[in-house]
Formats: sequence, structure tokens, C-alpha cells
Amino acid sequence: MAKKFVSNKDETVRMFKNDFLESLSRVHPLVPIIIFVPAIIYMIYLSIFDFKTEALLIIALVVFGLFIWTITEYLLHRFVFHWELKSKLGARIHFIFHGVHHDYPSDSRRLVMPPSVSVPLATFFYFLFKLLIGDVFVLPFFAGFLIGYLFYDMTHYAIHHFNLHSKFWLAIKNHHIKHHYQDPDKGYGVSSPLWDYIFRTYSINKREQEA
Repeated sequence: MAKKFVSNKDETVRMFKNDFLESLSRVHPLVPIIIFVPAIIYMIYLSIFDFKTEALLIIALVVFGLFIWTITEYLLHRFVFHWELKSKLGARIHFIFHGVHHDYPSDSRRLVMPPSVSVPLATFFYFLFKLLIGDVFVLPFFAGFLIGYLFYDMTHYAIHHFNLHSKFWLAIKNHHIKHHYQDPDKGYGVSSPLWDYIFRTYSINKREQEA
């Protein structure tokens, strides 16, 4: 299978002629933490002190939100980021959303989601979940959802830029690297391979395939 990358150096390509739009496409990896950690703390604060939600219920909802993030991550990556219409416009949209990352996977400023995308997406999901589970439960639930998102973003950055040593992190890295360099139609989970196992999109190497 042909490799889907151009460069493994920390470099990129310009995506927009407009300087402002181009600046929105690049972000320091700490920006998601700066934006969303205060939001997570505030939602937990409201749950405890304003709505007097029981501690065990808060923990359960946070864990549930984290779990829902894992399937959201998988579905977004598989059906949104890798969706491409068979047209020049479709190819252009796909390149802007995700193709640029496959061509320049080590570009340190395009490894986490820029606020121009993450904030509108977070707003959409917040109001969707609020409609489904109500004003009170949505706060700890969405805090867990955002924790999952931050873990995904930081994991993605670490995979491409950190020298990982532990067996756990090497397994996570290997799973994602296979997605880049072995089969882009497999391995959609970045922070966890769970849903790839469930939906049978887990990448295997040739030796495993022959066995």
C-alpha cells in the first residue's frame, strides 16, 4: 500500500492564502489545556456547590462522559475526518480537515485540534447532551467528556513527538502509527484501540495476518 505522507519532519504546508485563516489552522499544543481545564473545573464546581450533586454520582457521570468520548473520538475520526467526496472540492475539504496531518504527521502545530474547530464542536456537544440528560447531570458528564478530549489531544501530540518507553504507551503509539503508515482505513482510535477491536478496524501486521 502506498504511504500516505510527504514529510516526517516538523514542517508543514500553507493551507490558506489568507493570513488570518492560516493562523487559525495552527495551534500550540498547550492551548486546549488552557481553554478546557478551567471549563472542566468550573463544571465540577457547579455540580458540587450549586447543584449539590452527590460525590458518587459526579464520579459516575464523569466516567460515563469519558466513556462516551471514546466512541465519539472513533466515529469522528472514521466517518468525518476520513470522509472524502469524489471531487476537487471534496479533496480540498478533506485535506483541510485531516489530510494535511497524514501528509505532514510530525507538524507540531497541527497535532491538536485548533480552537476554531474544538470550541464550536464542544458547544454543539454540550447543548446536545444538555438536551438529552438535563441541566444538572450534563455538567459532570460533559466535564468527563472534555477530559477524554484532552487526553486524546495530548496523547496524539505525544505519539508524534515524545520518545515513549512504557509498554502501554508504546502499544498506543504503535496502533496509531499503523494507521498512518500501514493502513489508513484501520486504527481510528487514537487514545484507545477499544472501538477498533469492537468494530473490527484494528490494524494487524503481515505476520499476524498470516497466522
